[in-house]
Parts: sequence; C-alpha cells; structure tokens
Amino acid sequence: MRLNKTSNPAFTDYFWNDRKSSALKMTITGILFKSLLCIAIIATITVGIWKLNSLGYDIEWFLYGGIISSIIISIVISYKNNWAPFLVPVYAIAKGCFLGGISSFAHAKFPNMPYQAVGVTIITFFTILFLYQTRIIVVTQKLKSIIITAAASIFLVYIISWILSFFGIQSFIGGTSLIAIAFNIIAAIVASLTLLLDFQYIERQKNKAPKNKEWLATWGLLVSLVWLYVEILRLMKKLAIR
Repeated sequence: MRLNKTSNPAFTDYFWNDRKSSALKMTITGILFKSLLCIAIIATITVGIWKLNSLGYDIEWFLYGGIISSIIISIVISYKNNWAPFLVPVYAIAKGCFLGGISSFAHAKFPNMPYQAVGVTIITFFTILFLYQTRIIVVTQKLKSIIITAAASIFLVYIISWILSFFGIQSFIGGTSLIAIAFNIIAAIVASLTLLLDFQYIERQKNKAPKNKEWLATWGLLVSLVWLYVEILRLMKKLAIR
C-alpha cells in the first residue's frame, strides 16, 4: 500500500516499504527518547562551540563544516536508511556544530537572542502538536500539497541565493528589507507546519514500522526543528537590526 508523503526527507515511502518481521515496533516512547538524546547532543556541541567563540577561537570551520556534513549525512541516510541508527547521532553532532556557529555569532551581536529563539521554537513545537492532537488543524491531502510545495520552493530560493553569493550578488532574501523579513516569516510558518506532516506520519506508523525506524522518525523531527530554529533566529536578528 502506498503511504502518504511529507516534505520531510526522513518520511518517504522508501523508508517504510521494508516491513521485515520484527517483534519490536516503532513507538512514541522510543522516538521521544531518541529525539531527546539527539537534542542533548546538539545542545552540548552548541554550548562547546559557543565557549570556544567566547575564548576568541575561529569557529567558522565548525559552522561550514557542520552544514556541509549534515547535508552529506542526510543524502547517505536517504539511500542507506539502515544506517540511520549510526548516522543520526552523527547528524546531531554536525547540526550542533552548525547551530553553535550561527548561535555564537548571533549572541555576540544580540546577547541572549539564541535563548529567545530556542524558547519560541519550543513554544511553536508544542502549539503545533496541540493543534494536531485536538484536530483544530486537520492534515488533509490539499494541506499536505500546499506545505510540500511551499517548503520545496523555499529551499529552491535558498539554493539559488547561495549560488548567487559566489558571484557577489545578494538576493532579495538578504538584508533587512521588508521583503526579506516577509520571506523569513513565511519560511518560519512553513517550517512549523512541516511538523504537522511529521506528527501525522508518526501517528500512522507507530506500532507498525520496525523498531529501527524510530531513528528515521527522529531524524525527520530534527530536520524540522533545526529549520524552524534557524528561521526564527534569522527573523529575530533582522527585526533587531531594523
């Protein structure tokens, strides 16, 4: 049976076709434990890099190395999903390096802003979870299509902007113009809505998919949460500058 797709790369049909016999199945508790473990890894690495930056060390290598590594790891997991139990913790380390870099730079210019961004991210997560659990927002096929299209479009804009930066061209999403701020607001909203798709997929697969798929579910949640945090931090920085 074909399963519904989501915008999160961890939640695709490819990962769930393998229903090999296993006594242990994916559970919410298992996903929660693994997610908290990976978040703890990210937080620890972030704090460590933050400390290095405060001591005067160059942390740009951590930032760029983290984002490049996380992209490579994501691609590998996409094709080798059985490696997820080993690669997802490494992915968390890479994301910790990336977040440590951008958070340190943000804190240097705007003290305590990263803490505020973390707080907003947590509040947003539980708000979306509440809206999903109470069915105030119902995830229909039409809503899925809108979220997936919006997320793909946003990533495409980021890729084009990144390519243009090599030629010294700043795209419309850079700076603190009203257009750039509006784009960040839209991106943050879309990032939060992808959590709806993740929640639905987990709900449908709990107690059905093999136990090791919990790592893929964890990876999917990390992708959404990190994206949400980054968008919130960017938005707060732009608003603070204005």
